[in-house]
Amino acid sequence: MPSPSESPAPTNSRKSVSLLVKLERWNRKLHFYSGLFLIFFLWLFAFTGLLLNHPTWAFHEHWQNRKETNYDRSITAPTSNVTDDLAQARDIMEQLKIEGDVLLTTTRTNPSQLVFQARRPGHFFFINADWAQGHATVRQADVNIWGIMKVLHAFTGNVPDDTRNHRDWTLTYVWAYAMDAVAAGLIFMVLSSIYMWLQFPEKRRFGAFVLALGCITCGLFCVGLRWMF
Repeated sequence: MPSPSESPAPTNSRKSVSLLVKLERWNRKLHFYSGLFLIFFLWLFAFTGLLLNHPTWAFHEHWQNRKETNYDRSITAPTSNVTDDLAQARDIMEQLKIEGDVLLTTTRTNPSQLVFQARRPGHFFFINADWAQGHATVRQADVNIWGIMKVLHAFTGNVPDDTRNHRDWTLTYVWAYAMDAVAAGLIFMVLSSIYMWLQFPEKRRFGAFVLALGCITCGLFCVGLRWMF
């Protein structure tokens, strides 16, 4: 008959095995469902990456085939408590029934005039507002589905090194957070793939070779080119 000090060992061993089995089961489930959630995002970025990498492919020329519309609209001056450029641009866009991210492009020389752009995937608005004259001139450019897909590839709403321009449209925040979720999902899928690979000893050698090849290739572009050229 085993002594009391020996009896907990099998119990602890069974608990460890049970936890490991549960971990493997949940890892597979999360890997499976994460892949289903990310599949169309990955296709979008893969396909648009090809389009951006091959600008000479004529079928996706969107800017050359854009449709432009020019029109004037009556506007009123923003309220007196609206003083900064972004708030005034938002006020003008609300009057013009235009939605999108604001891009401030010029330095103002006249306090009653504001020249700026508004952007959302597939639509670009070039707005020249003059509330002293009571009107705004708008040039609207609309692109096709290829243009929308390519814009989404790099659409963040932020302009590097420009403190005046940042995300200011709700859907831009939604898209940015969705991209954060995609990035986090890809990190998880890579880690869960490594975990599943380690569960098969017979595949570790070839898996290690493929992993090393990928690391070397990526390192060549990220670090190696700095020293080679």
